[in-house]
Amino acid sequence: MSALAFLPQLSLADGLDSGNSAWILTATALVLFMTLPGLALFYGGLVRSKNVLSILMQCFSITCLASLLWLVVGYSLAFSEGNSFIGGLDNIMLAKVMEGSLSGDMPETVFVMFQMTFAIITPALIIGGFAERIRFSAVMIFSALWILAVYVPVTHWVWGGGWLGQMGLLDFAGGTVVHITAGVAALVAALVLGPRQGFGHTPLPPHNLTMTFTGAGMLWVGWFGFNAGSALASNGDAGMAMLVTHLSAATGCLTWSLIEWKRFGKPSALGAVTGMVAGLGTITPASGYVGPAGAVVIGLVAGIVCFYCTLAIKQKFKIDDSLDVFPVHGVGGILGTFMAGIFASSELGLFSGQGLAEGVAIADQLKVQVIGILATFAYTAVVSYILFKIVNMMVGLRVSAEEETQGLDITCHNEVGYDL
Repeated sequence: MSALAFLPQLSLADGLDSGNSAWILTATALVLFMTLPGLALFYGGLVRSKNVLSILMQCFSITCLASLLWLVVGYSLAFSEGNSFIGGLDNIMLAKVMEGSLSGDMPETVFVMFQMTFAIITPALIIGGFAERIRFSAVMIFSALWILAVYVPVTHWVWGGGWLGQMGLLDFAGGTVVHITAGVAALVAALVLGPRQGFGHTPLPPHNLTMTFTGAGMLWVGWFGFNAGSALASNGDAGMAMLVTHLSAATGCLTWSLIEWKRFGKPSALGAVTGMVAGLGTITPASGYVGPAGAVVIGLVAGIVCFYCTLAIKQKFKIDDSLDVFPVHGVGGILGTFMAGIFASSELGLFSGQGLAEGVAIADQLKVQVIGILATFAYTAVVSYILFKIVNMMVGLRVSAEEETQGLDITCHNEVGYDL
C-alpha cells in the first residue's frame, strides 16, 4: 500500500502532469467529436437529400484514412526533427512512441492523438468545396495525397519547428495550418471541378437544416477542445482560449444574423450557424493570445467580412464552393491570423491581449503574420491544383451528368439516406 501511494509522486518526479494529461485527453475527444458526428451532420444537412450519405461517408472514411497516415508517416514528418520545411522519418509507425514517452508533461501518445484529430478534420473540411459532384475514389486519393503534401509540411512549418514557427508566427490553434489550407484547397476544388448542375439557375437548398443545426452545436462545443486544448495544459491560457472562442462565436452569429435581417428582412437559421462557424474559425489562430474584448472585435469582423465574401464568391465570381468553405474557413483563417498580430498586443487598453514577444512591435508581428498567410495560401493553392490534376488523370474527378442527377448516395454507395 505504501508503494502504491508513492506512485503519483513518482509520476510527477518523472515530469508527467496528470491534470494536463487529463485535459488533453478530454480535448482530443472533443476535437474528434467535431468531425464525427459534428461536421458530418453540419455538412450532411446542407446538401440535397440524394447526397446526404455521400457526405457522411466521406467524413467517416477521411477520419479512418487520416488516422492511419498519421500513424505511418504523418506524425513523424510533422513533428520529428528535420529541416525548416519538413520533419524526419525516424518516427515512422510511431516507432519511438512508447507508453512511457513524454511530450512536455503529458504522455506522447496523448499528444499524437490530439494532433491526429487536427489532421482528420482539416481534409474533411475540404469536402464542402466539391460536395455533390465528385467520385468517392477521387476524394480518398486526393485526401491521402493532400494530407502528406500540404497538411503535414504546413504543420511542420508552424508547430513542428519549421521556418514559420522560427519567425514567430502567431497561430495558436490552426488559422494557417487548418483553416487557410482547407479553405484554399476547397476554392481550388470548386474551380477545377466546376459548378454543380443548375448552379446559378436552379435553387440548390439544404435538405435538412435541423441536421445542420445539430452539427453546428456539436462543432461549437467541440471547438473548445480545438482551441483551449491547444494550450497543451490545464491552466489560465486554456481558460482564456475557451472564453474568447465562445465570445467570438456568439458575436459572429449575431453579426451575420443582423446583416441578413437588415438586407433581406429576416434572419435565417442557416445564416446564424454560418456566422457562428465564421466566428469560431476566425478566433482560432488568435485564441491563445487575445483578450475578451479583442475576441468580440474579431467575431464582429468575421461576421461582416465572411458574409460579404460568401455573397461575392457565389454571386459575383460564380464559383460553386458548395458549402462556403473558402469564404468562411479560408477568409476567417486569414482574418484571424492577421488580427492575432494586433490584438495580442498588451498596449491596446481594453482590447489588449497576452502580449507580443519582448521587443516585438505590432508592425513587426504583422509582417510575420502576412508572410505566413501568403506562404500558406500560395503553397496550398499550387500543390492542391497539381494534386487535383493528378487524381483526375488517375480515376477522374467528377461523376457523370447522369450520376450527378441521380445522386451520389445511390451511384457511389448503392444506398439512400431516406427510404420514403
